[in-house]
Amino acid sequence: MTPFIHPDFLLETPVARTLYHEYAENLPIIDYHCHLPPQQVAENTRFENLTQIWLYGDHYKWRAMRSNGVAERFCTGDASDREKFEAWAATVPYTLRNPLYHWTHLELNRPFGISDRLLSPETADSIWQECNAKLAEPAFSARGIMAQMNVVLVCTTDDPVDSLEFHRKIAQDNANGTFLPRVLPTFRPDKALAIDRPDVFLPWLRQLEAVTGIEIDGLDALLTALHQRYAFFHENGCRLSDHGLGMFPLVEYDRQGNPTAPFQVENVHKTLQKVIQNPEIVLDEVEINAFQWRILHELAKMNHAFGWTQQFHFGAMRNNNTRKFQQLGPDTGFDSIGDGDVALAMSRFLDSLEKEDCLTRTILYNLNPIYNHLVGTMLGNFQDGKMPGKIQFGSGWWFLDQKEGMETQMNVLSNLGLLRRFVGMLTDSRSFLSYTRHEYFRRILCNLLGNDVRKGLLPNDLSLLGSLVREVSYENAACYFQFPSLPRTESA
Repeated sequence: MTPFIHPDFLLETPVARTLYHEYAENLPIIDYHCHLPPQQVAENTRFENLTQIWLYGDHYKWRAMRSNGVAERFCTGDASDREKFEAWAATVPYTLRNPLYHWTHLELNRPFGISDRLLSPETADSIWQECNAKLAEPAFSARGIMAQMNVVLVCTTDDPVDSLEFHRKIAQDNANGTFLPRVLPTFRPDKALAIDRPDVFLPWLRQLEAVTGIEIDGLDALLTALHQRYAFFHENGCRLSDHGLGMFPLVEYDRQGNPTAPFQVENVHKTLQKVIQNPEIVLDEVEINAFQWRILHELAKMNHAFGWTQQFHFGAMRNNNTRKFQQLGPDTGFDSIGDGDVALAMSRFLDSLEKEDCLTRTILYNLNPIYNHLVGTMLGNFQDGKMPGKIQFGSGWWFLDQKEGMETQMNVLSNLGLLRRFVGMLTDSRSFLSYTRHEYFRRILCNLLGNDVRKGLLPNDLSLLGSLVREVSYENAACYFQFPSLPRTESA
């Protein structure tokens, strides 16, 4: 019987198989957005067992396990690693048609080489033993897995107050040749907008004061401190920012096209002072929205000034389950897709930057599929002809980074923009086993093109189509983010 994960997995036509195996399969990986802990790379962490590398921090799996009736102690609780793995193995057969089923078996296939068994309670023990034995080998350390998967560059996600000590350690190893993949920070200043949550915002403000030596008593001081951290991150190789939003804040304009009074600098300054001086104060929605718009606008101007790419992940409604949030904290699997007034807010935000000629390279990641065409048409409003694909429709994200979601995103981009200028896939993951998501994406891309050829919608020109596959899978990202000294493919 043919294994479930086999060389032609998801490749339905001869053209798709040729495109994947001859053009995509062996390309390096640029993982320009992930949540890997840089400490684990710096220290070359060795994982004791499959649960540690596979289940820790994986809220995708936790959601599925809870839906399958698995108690919380086997997800985030005090059950042993073996018990947690067995609970996951018992859940996997119930994930049929969920992307977790594909991801699970892709990750067992690479790097562990297991394709002769499907994970289930019956195979759990043999897979546990075999994977744990391999994890004890040097090739399965954090760095070893990156080397196996042909990773050349990773961008982590880092708070502005981070010391970047582990990034600096990795950079030293890059310089002396003991480790080749580069691991660069990404500036993630979400807490700078969290004025509606003083319990988060004010402690973070104190941390920002500590690392900058700047007393933050108002807006100017806050922006000066943030600018200092931009410079520090830039010196340490950062070339991207990332901004997690529910929705873009909506600016209001007067008849002359200027932001109305609440959005003016002096009023945002007063709002910040009120919160600093009285942490118990309750701001109204106008004050919160105006503060968040002004800070995000100023951060975007800094992104432009430093020549970075800015990423906006929008559309998540987070921490829906209050009791679980209080027990377990954020990012534990209780988030969902949100909705709201997207078009006007996004348009006005990007236009406010364009009017000042300070709109940098921008990637928009949408979590709600009903907004795909909205984003697809928004891109064209702000392309300026100075570089290809300056404004990007980001790959299928979170609930949409599965086969249907990725196909839909690429179909929308193809219809409304230029697929061939797309910067491609990322893992958005906390796991070193998630690099097969790049393989998954490349297989889906090649299959999409192969089926179009079969239907007569694209020419059967392997050189033309192969160039698209190489560019979207690797080359575009290598050029777009302006990372220096990356390996190039023969099509570059």
